[in-house]
Amino acid sequence: MYQKTVLPNGVRIITEEIDHVRSVAVGVWVGAGSRDEKEGYEGISHFIEHMFFKGTKNRTARDIAESLEAVGGQLNAFTTKEYTCYYAKVLDEDMDLAMDVLNDMFFESLFDENEIEKEKKVVIEEIKMYEDSPDELIHDLFSDYVWNDHPLGRPILGTEESVKGLSREKILTFMDHHYAPDNLVIAVAGKIKHDEVLKKLAPLYGEFKRGGRRILEGTPKGQQVQEMIPKDTEQMHLILGVPGLGQEDEDIYPMHIFNNILGGGLSSRLFQEIREQRGMAYTVFSYHSTYVDTGLFAIYAGTTPSNSQEVVECALAEILDIKKNGISQSELDRTKSQIKGGLYLGLESANSRMSRLGKTELTYNRVVSPEEVVEKLERVTVEDTKRVVNRLWKRDKISLLMLGPAGNEVNIEALLDKIGWTEE
Repeated sequence: MYQKTVLPNGVRIITEEIDHVRSVAVGVWVGAGSRDEKEGYEGISHFIEHMFFKGTKNRTARDIAESLEAVGGQLNAFTTKEYTCYYAKVLDEDMDLAMDVLNDMFFESLFDENEIEKEKKVVIEEIKMYEDSPDELIHDLFSDYVWNDHPLGRPILGTEESVKGLSREKILTFMDHHYAPDNLVIAVAGKIKHDEVLKKLAPLYGEFKRGGRRILEGTPKGQQVQEMIPKDTEQMHLILGVPGLGQEDEDIYPMHIFNNILGGGLSSRLFQEIREQRGMAYTVFSYHSTYVDTGLFAIYAGTTPSNSQEVVECALAEILDIKKNGISQSELDRTKSQIKGGLYLGLESANSRMSRLGKTELTYNRVVSPEEVVEKLERVTVEDTKRVVNRLWKRDKISLLMLGPAGNEVNIEALLDKIGWTEE
């Protein structure tokens, strides 16, 4: 299903042929994100992403914007803490155009100083918009508090001060170190042939030389946090969480099972208890952010400030119940089917298949197939899930961050005592 070619300089080109579609998705994946940013460079990964769309030697910013829209295609990009992706989706007949635009952006972007100054204002407005959305902001704040002073805890957008300090020289320096062949994966999925893709990409990507393989700063040591951030909002925004698991951890699949059962959907325990039974939140969910060597498991809820204590108590009680009693076999079977169904349904498009190729190759140095994921999920037992909950959710690791009206603080230690949370 997949074909992979490693060019002499280390660039990896991976393709998946899907004969029954008329589309092609192309992604240029770079192993550089906010985690790679040193002091004075905060937010530069995301800023470079913006600047790739601001003009090249061959195209103006408007030309880039119109190029694929003119044929009904899509051109976009995103930045995470550990990688950046530039991607396009077009009809198969327009594949050459999509590749030409992405190649032009990657190799010929101008990084014009006037455009840099204008784009700083745009990104600062993006930061302000984010800060006006407490239900989004609190997740970055939680990472910052738990991973104190480690790059993984920094916001992807940077800060207003750090963005103002970016320059063309810093952009070129960062790219020289991180936009390097060993850090680059090109993923293509859809109605294509591997050999044809190689002919179009290898001459360009096989010759350039920059930097070298990335070296990450050490694994962050999560600290316990109990913090209240006063903010004039209608709701109290809450995050309850613990340090999680890295991508190669043997418990990652039992953890995914637990996450889905706890707060992963409409049938999850937290949604049913806090929203459906008690009516105390419109939004409540759990998630696990997975990185190369660590992770973060968190529960989020937005509620009326006076309900804060009850919401936190309810969430802790559900976790404690699983710690003590485990989950039922029917919950396990249902959740396996839910994850499996979501996984396969998510692979119905060329774009999602391209994303899986690029992301797994960049993070695991190999393609992780859906079949492999399903096989490992199927091996998970009730006992495995209980074990991983007890491993992660220890009393001295639990953090609580609150963002909202002052005077509604929750004493988490008192709540843990109240529900009888003791460590064996």
